[in-house]
Amino acid sequence: MPVDSSLVDGVAVITLDRQESLNSFDDELGTEFLELIEAASADVAVRCIVITGAGRAFSAGEDLSALQSTYERGEAPPLGDTLVRRYNPTIQAITSAPKPVIAAVNGVAAGAGASIALACDHRVASEKARLVLAFIEAGLVADSGAIWFLARMIGTARALHYATTAESIDAETGRSLGLFDEVVAVEGFERAWRDAASRLAAGPTAAYAIAKELVYSALDRSLAEQLEIEVDAQTRAGRTADHLEGVRAFLEKRRPEFRGR
Repeated sequence: MPVDSSLVDGVAVITLDRQESLNSFDDELGTEFLELIEAASADVAVRCIVITGAGRAFSAGEDLSALQSTYERGEAPPLGDTLVRRYNPTIQAITSAPKPVIAAVNGVAAGAGASIALACDHRVASEKARLVLAFIEAGLVADSGAIWFLARMIGTARALHYATTAESIDAETGRSLGLFDEVVAVEGFERAWRDAASRLAAGPTAAYAIAKELVYSALDRSLAEQLEIEVDAQTRAGRTADHLEGVRAFLEKRRPEFRGR
């Protein structure tokens, strides 16, 4: 299987495992990965999702070798079809997941692999992690939302620089730019992302989901529109069992025990 998955204490870990190609995507891996993201999002037992890679890489992006015969015939590959069919639904599944999604970036995340890491809500990086918008080196443009995320995270000038130079963003640079929440030595990497996932899984999942909605809605709306949306959002959050538990815990001077409802 090109993707492994596990569920422990509310944390679903989805591991890209096609190590012979640096976890690059072909149809099988892409289809299975999307199905696992959607399943974890819908599973009430899942309180946090972690995406990581097996071996040396997070993901090297699309496996262009699968299109070798197309290139040899001098034909244009159906890249747009692949985006519509596979990558775009995957990015949307990650950003709309009603629970926190962590990218545990263990190594290089290139091309669509970088896009997937950027689409996640949090990024914990190994000191060996690198983000590379490698598309331009093949005469292509960054896709799967990479430029959209980067322009909002680090500004248009820097986003344009990385999209047109394919310059690698190493772990420390990524942290300084705010792209990585945390950078950890290799020997402590798994412990770091598991600890982060456990903290999120123990939190008020419903409130996380609503906060995520508000962050994305704020990108394209005026302040007045956002304030109006927050009325409904806060009303929904106030009706959750986790809100009542949080208030009770505060009044009783104890730590809350959230259930994600």
